Amino acid sequence: MNTIKKTIKLTSTSLEQTLELGKTIGAGIEKGLVITLTGDLASGKTAFVQGLAIGLDIPREYYITSPSYTLINEYPGRIPLSHVDLYRLGELGDIEETGLEELLDSPCVLAIEWPDRLGHYRFENHLAINIEILAREARSFEMTAYGLCAVNLLKGIGK
Repeated sequence: MNTIKKTIKLTSTSLEQTLELGKTIGAGIEKGLVITLTGDLASGKTAFVQGLAIGLDIPREYYITSPSYTLINEYPGRIPLSHVDLYRLGELGDIEETGLEELLDSPCVLAIEWPDRLGHYRFENHLAINIEILAREARSFEMTAYGLCAVNLLKGIGK
């Protein structure tokens, strides 16, 4: 397992700040990366991905929505974005039918909501983001980077 690791914590007090955080992260991504997003329902995972899409130069005509029923939504951009929502995934065996394994080998940014549905599966190089609801619009973001690319991405954020 990769031992290069960095954690930062930030607070967002509005939807606009959450979008801006996602945009900043997206703009800093230079090649494919796995981003895992954990947090309660309505914590802001999809809002973060909407900002991420802006930073990845996804054309504005693509409206970023949670793929709760489709499991995976894909968007073209400077770096393609695959947005995965595993909330409705039944059993670990269902993953093989989703196409997720193929995406792990692609050069896209892979944003995965509800990664705990993957069971024991762990990503070696990735950015793990945990979002906690603090108040009506306030959110705490704990971002942990694993691997050199993800650590470099967090440098300068939150300063």
